[in-house]
Amino acid sequence: MSAPANFRDVWPLIERAITAMLLIDQGDSSDNARAVDANLTRLAKAATLAKIPVIATGPVIPHIHKYAPHVQYVARNGEINVWNNPQLVAAVRATQRWQLIVAGTIADACVVLPSIAAVHDGYQVFAVMDACAAEFNFGNAIALARITQAGVVPTDVATACAELSVHRFRQERRTCIPGRAW
Repeated sequence: MSAPANFRDVWPLIERAITAMLLIDQGDSSDNARAVDANLTRLAKAATLAKIPVIATGPVIPHIHKYAPHVQYVARNGEINVWNNPQLVAAVRATQRWQLIVAGTIADACVVLPSIAAVHDGYQVFAVMDACAAEFNFGNAIALARITQAGVVPTDVATACAELSVHRFRQERRTCIPGRAW
């Protein structure tokens, strides 16, 4: 396994002061929509409590608007790799953050391509794999292998929320991951 890209000899941890969240086509339907929606809700809450910018493409589900009212919507222009959309890249650059938390409707398309492209452009990228739908398990396995080889750090919602909250007794950790004994 290769080392995460662009971490310049520091631990690959999410740091709220330098992080933005990118949610790609999260309004599209999926086979496991209930689980994905619950995890997206947790990410939206965490983003709001941690005061990190959220950029979304595609139809944005009401949960995201409810829990992250500051979400910035960027329209898709038909590109397969959303990182090829100049408006999206400009929105990400405008945040002046160089870590990205990425989730997308379909891991093997919505997450893989822009995550690899963002790493190539110098960003530190964390892909939240349990906030993505998958058409089948093999697709997720290939997506995970590709992003890891490219230097993207795969993570899950619980870990992303924990890293954003920093301290085990912070309100955002209890709010984002109910039922966990912290």
